[in-house]
Amino acid sequence: MKTAKMISAGSAALAIFSSAALAQQPPTGMITEVNRLNGSIAIRQMQDGTVGANSATPTERFKVQGVSLDDFHAGDKVTYSVTDTGGTKTITKLQKQ
Repeated sequence: MKTAKMISAGSAALAIFSSAALAQQPPTGMITEVNRLNGSIAIRQMQDGTVGANSATPTERFKVQGVSLDDFHAGDKVTYSVTDTGGTKTITKLQKQ
């Protein structure tokens, strides 16, 4: 009985820590449009290599703050961080993969 409790507790801890580690990975996507005039960018989020990964995903448009768009072009694969302030999604960190 004691061994079963230890295995159960260990499994629960593993599940919690693995899900927390996955939650901290930044989203990845492909740039579909860069508008340097108004400081916005459109990104189509990329899915992992799982079943249905080839299905179309919607493109999201973001404002960009504190990041120069000069080095980014349509077709670039990127990781990014987003903040949502008052319904406006803003990218605060953008890196090429």
